[in-house]
Amino acid sequence: GPEIGVASTKAFTGQVTVLTLLALSVGQLRGAIDDATLHEVLAALDKIPETIEEALKVDPEVKKLSRIFSYAHNFLYLGRGYNYPTALEGALKLKEISYIHAEGYPAAEMKHGPIALIDHDMPSVIIAPSDSLYDKIISNVQQVKSRGGAVVAIVSKGNKAMNDIADFCIEIPEVPECLTPLVASIPLQLLAYYIAVNKGKDVDQPRNLAKSVTVE
Repeated sequence: GPEIGVASTKAFTGQVTVLTLLALSVGQLRGAIDDATLHEVLAALDKIPETIEEALKVDPEVKKLSRIFSYAHNFLYLGRGYNYPTALEGALKLKEISYIHAEGYPAAEMKHGPIALIDHDMPSVIIAPSDSLYDKIISNVQQVKSRGGAVVAIVSKGNKAMNDIADFCIEIPEVPECLTPLVASIPLQLLAYYIAVNKGKDVDQPRNLAKSVTVE
């Protein structure tokens, strides 16, 4: 049938996939990426459909979690490196379909503004896969917790250490660092979806939005 959903997952994941392929191609031409890394990323990219199927298994967990946070009026999304755009995407989808104000922010700059907003009523979603910036993102989690904020952490599968710090952990399959946005965006989309449903909003046709922008 006709596609009517306005807030789509494929818009983000499609762009990330295409830009990843472009970056790999340019990197190969410039000799900036070795063959082993190139083949590792391409193999992981080839398996992304199956990896996302695995990531979707958190659906019941996210659905349950969404009931806890449907009350919120503000959300903060934090990510570092590749996952700063993932934080922006998660915040965008929440505001688009649930009408909750949400702000995506680079975690490294949290102390330059958003930290002033953190309290018991403002939950934070922190993208924290086991990558090269993991130790730094842990610091962000601790800073939010020390100020009374609730933390939902998106972590790599098997990472149980974060359970001792964050309030809630959602596990995603482990992939090469540059592909984590493709997988981490899935539970963020689900969270936005279920919060909107809990609030009785029309998730397919959010107010004031159109499927395609025809005027500037």
